[in-house]
Amino acid sequence: MELFLPHLSTDSSMPLYERLYRAFREAILTGQLAEGEKLPSKRQLADYLSISQTTIETTYHQLVDEGYVIALPRKGYFVQNSTELIRSTPGEQPARQELEAPSYRYDFHPGKIDLAHYPLEQWRKCARDVLSDRNRELLHLGHPQGDLSLRQQIATYLYQSRGVRCTPEQVIIGSGTEQLLPFLLRLMGDAGVLAVEDPGYSLTHHFSQNSAYQAVPIAVDEEGMKVSELRLTNATAAYITPAHQFPTGAILSASRRNQLLKWATETGGYIIEDDYDSEFRYVGMPIPALQGFDTNNRVIYLSTFSKSLMPSLRIAYAVIPSHLLDVYRRQFGHYAATVPRFDQATLTQFMEKGYFEKHVNRMRKLYKRKLDILRKIGEPYAEWLSISGDQAGMHVVIDCQTHFTGEQLRTKLAEIGIRISALDHYRINRTTVSSKLLLGFGGIPEEKMEPALNDLFEQLAEYCIQKEAGT
Repeated sequence: MELFLPHLSTDSSMPLYERLYRAFREAILTGQLAEGEKLPSKRQLADYLSISQTTIETTYHQLVDEGYVIALPRKGYFVQNSTELIRSTPGEQPARQELEAPSYRYDFHPGKIDLAHYPLEQWRKCARDVLSDRNRELLHLGHPQGDLSLRQQIATYLYQSRGVRCTPEQVIIGSGTEQLLPFLLRLMGDAGVLAVEDPGYSLTHHFSQNSAYQAVPIAVDEEGMKVSELRLTNATAAYITPAHQFPTGAILSASRRNQLLKWATETGGYIIEDDYDSEFRYVGMPIPALQGFDTNNRVIYLSTFSKSLMPSLRIAYAVIPSHLLDVYRRQFGHYAATVPRFDQATLTQFMEKGYFEKHVNRMRKLYKRKLDILRKIGEPYAEWLSISGDQAGMHVVIDCQTHFTGEQLRTKLAEIGIRISALDHYRINRTTVSSKLLLGFGGIPEEKMEPALNDLFEQLAEYCIQKEAGT
């Protein structure tokens, strides 16, 4: 097929990378780009569109993250699985090409967890107990909000560990943050303006495409979201990650917390508090949830078991203010629960028997050991490399003193089998670029941490020295 070169939308209000992303996504969904087809090289596309390669790298990275495209080291970017998405023309049988998923020597993706220490035996024991004749009622559809027994366990756990004040009736269980968040937005009104952190969770950046909510970026600094900027917008809701901001690792300061709660009270807006990896804090006492300080019922609490247990479990939960319960029941009371009841029952037993609490405590110690190794290995490189966001969570931000951008470093490392993310990938406002990278250490086995980090830092040192030398 002739090389596909996209035509960009003329909508100047939309960032350039987003227009390019939409052009490729539309081409894939409509079948203009078939499965296995190679995308233009960054240089070809930059010359054709007269735009920077950084913008193209950002677009391709987004397409990879969303599963439209696969990146093969030293080969390029290829369309994957498009035949499952397009509307096939009768009689047409498009040629299919099986593509192998890229393999990496070391994968520093921030979403990875440690697989070796997962308590499979305890989980298996709970699952066997659930799969018995006495639990045949689990074959029926359950409560739309999730089984009461699981909601009771979650409510108790949240109060004891995060200071969240709620009843089981306020808990809603769903199959992931991406499934719950649209529900929560609709609870707050048919349309509105959602303030999101910038940089921030990529999912929130695209809500304006698929909902009546417009997303507006609010800058983040070392104290978290800048509430002074939030006040200059007409936002009706704010999405934040206060305990460990994603991706910078910043903690929302006490003064900003008070400012944010005051903003919500004065404007009638809502705060969506995403507490996704709060279990893993390594310095001082745990940061209490913002919801526990809310006296005016303006905070909606959101979290998931993806980091604390396993991403594939697909169980998340929200705690909504009591005055929104009637709204929820009117709008979504006829919906079926999106999490299989056997999974819910297994998790309930896992929590009831104390396995969950023990597992989280063990993993906190394990990730702390990994973080200590990371700090130690990074010390010899401190002249040109800094580490931040290391008070909690399973990733840190590393900043190199180099003329390379983070996207350029990411690409170079991918070519030699090291997967890492650029912090700029999570930005909406891309008027400036940085060399910052997101280093996830959760998925690297403890015994491989030292060689993996030595390899990574040695490669970065080589790139930095070469670039600084002008080569």
